[in-house]
Amino acid sequence: MANTALITGISGFVGPYLARRLRQLDWDVYGMVRIRADGKKPERLVSIVDNIKLLDGDVTDLTSLISILDKTQPDVIFHLASQSYIPRSFTNPIETFRTNSLGTQNLLEAVRLKDLDSKIVFAGSSEEYGLQIASEKHYERALEKYGAVFPEPQKIPELPVREDNPLRPMSPYAVSKVHGDFLMRNYHNAYGLKTIVSRGFNHEGAGRGHNFVTSTIVRQCVSLKFAELSKISIGNVNVFRDWSHIEDIINGYVLLSEKGKFGDVYIQGSMRMNSVITYILLTLVHLGYRIMEVETLRGEKKVTDPIEIDKEGFFNVNFEITKIDKLLLDGLLEYVIEDKGLKIRTDKGDIVVEFDASRFRTADVPVLLSDIGKIRSIGFEPTRSLKDIIGDQVNYYLNPENRRV
Repeated sequence: MANTALITGISGFVGPYLARRLRQLDWDVYGMVRIRADGKKPERLVSIVDNIKLLDGDVTDLTSLISILDKTQPDVIFHLASQSYIPRSFTNPIETFRTNSLGTQNLLEAVRLKDLDSKIVFAGSSEEYGLQIASEKHYERALEKYGAVFPEPQKIPELPVREDNPLRPMSPYAVSKVHGDFLMRNYHNAYGLKTIVSRGFNHEGAGRGHNFVTSTIVRQCVSLKFAELSKISIGNVNVFRDWSHIEDIINGYVLLSEKGKFGDVYIQGSMRMNSVITYILLTLVHLGYRIMEVETLRGEKKVTDPIEIDKEGFFNVNFEITKIDKLLLDGLLEYVIEDKGLKIRTDKGDIVVEFDASRFRTADVPVLLSDIGKIRSIGFEPTRSLKDIIGDQVNYYLNPENRRV
């Protein structure tokens, strides 16, 4: 007999990918979504709407959740519904907590009240870990900036990040995800609900929201290639993230629904990391540019052959790292807002990257790198590279309609 899944937040970035995968596995799939007054389905669901059953619902409304559970009787609930754009969580914190915290509380309470035996896979986030200390120098700078680091590090470096690393959320979004994470485990311990927490590191691919950094990068690079833009505008290029392909992450969700231990936490990631500036450079390479040099607009901080590959990795983890990333991580290079921007020298001419002060977060997480040993122990293995992610995003934005914001 086929499994039945309910996906909350199915109209977001992850939901359609997960729904397609579950249908390929012959699951019956229900999606909870806010249906528009005109009955028109969310654009991202049009391609899969014939294969899934959409139900009108709102995670902030307990009654609507109870009604949906009555109709679906799911074997597995994938709880993806979230306000996930971090800058928006600073400008709209109440909205973020209403959706992410109250919404998660409502879902758990609905399952408890209906006495269902459903498994619940929660889409947590690497942002829950927030500030992870990469070096003694980094720790000193964090103390200088914030006055305290709590919990205090028990070891330095704290990377790669494991499930038991300290949680130091740095945004309202991250705090709301910590709340949901703890609620999941509390409802397992108190009421025996079959909850499993996934703390996913950054996952990217075709269709990622325009405001997210990788889409911002790729869309602008493609537009630049077609002379629709004269420069690239971006925020902090020093930030390092552990970027996974969306297909790898959804494989992890399915695996957790099958083999995850109830009440437990699993990190999902790629166990590699790259900076925002490397993401820009590799996108340009994919578009046919040969990168020769990077320097500030004033001709300072010059790096020749910036994407030359070093295979040694960092933090006792082996992964490919670019020359410019190695300089950033070694503390030999840092781009600051006072630099105004960068000039990338290519075989097709210079490309200007302008720093946009409005894109710099009030509080940012400088470095994140996952340790995926725990989920690997139950059968997970990432199969796609950073170049695969960029390639899919480039192909998406080569369609002019997708470049419109």
